[in-house]
Amino acid sequence: MNTPVEPKPDGDLVIDVHAHCLVAEVEALVADEPELAELRALEARRHGAESMAVSGRMVRAALPALTTVARRLSDMAAAGVDVQVVSPSPSHYHYWARPELATAVCRAANRGVAAVVAQAPDRLVGFGLVPLQHPDLCVAALDDALGLGLKGVEISSFAPGVELSDARLDPFWARAAETAAVVFLHPFGCSLDERLDRFYLANTVGQPVENAVALSHLIFSGVLDRHPDLRVVAAHGGGYLPTYLGRSDHAWQVRSEARQCAETPSAYLRRIWFDSLVHTPQALRALVAAVGADRVVLGSDHPFDMGVPDPLARLDAAGLDARDRAAIAGGTAQKLGLVPGKES
Repeated sequence: MNTPVEPKPDGDLVIDVHAHCLVAEVEALVADEPELAELRALEARRHGAESMAVSGRMVRAALPALTTVARRLSDMAAAGVDVQVVSPSPSHYHYWARPELATAVCRAANRGVAAVVAQAPDRLVGFGLVPLQHPDLCVAALDDALGLGLKGVEISSFAPGVELSDARLDPFWARAAETAAVVFLHPFGCSLDERLDRFYLANTVGQPVENAVALSHLIFSGVLDRHPDLRVVAAHGGGYLPTYLGRSDHAWQVRSEARQCAETPSAYLRRIWFDSLVHTPQALRALVAAVGADRVVLGSDHPFDMGVPDPLARLDAAGLDARDRAAIAGGTAQKLGLVPGKES
């Protein structure tokens, strides 16, 4: 199954940092839990019946790509991607789970992703999960993922009762910084709930909102001051935050309660990484102008319908200079340590 990457000069690998898989063992663990039915009812309220039906058809069509490494490698070849970073489907978070079950879910997800990576170790690397709803269990889950050879973990923008600014998460952030683990911030579910239950607003508006809220918690609370070596990669280009931080900077200047971070909020864009999944050349150019190409990594959201099958072509459409294009295509991901032997 392992299909080696053709030899390329250092820095020329194309690396897709945003792609997903399904782990059957995770869903088997939670299948009989009553809280799962409650979660599905919440998702139905958040998305609305029409979007739930469309999403069901979409996921069924995507199952071969979500579960079969041969199909994944074929899709990568068609897109010109050399290496893909595989993370669990965000539907596997199950942040409602009690401590024992949450630990089992994360261990199953970590092993499931590691098994996918093992089928093509020259082409695939992976992220695992931590139980964000139980901050005291996150360090152990991160260590479990890293012990399996994964490069970090994926988290949502919040868990019930836990924002990313929660002081109880500080040991997790510290451990992630200490180990150079990447924390992939990928929202799942929007706290605006039924206000976004039509027109697929729960995703098209909800995901960018959640990114902006989560990153603002990290910035304003001082998490990035306390853990300057933390490596957070925000999906979907960081949502609405990177190109609209002037208002946050103004609040930092005029409101005492908004000044818990050491610098203006916009200064922290240089301490966060963002994927390129912003859908238009203009938006990608704006993201690069705001954060720098050395803070942007390639992302496709493979194989979901809100992703793109041609992330490299989308990057080329932005018309960036050769140095910036090379950084986003793979150079930045290599410097993050997502490809063995390339960590800065």
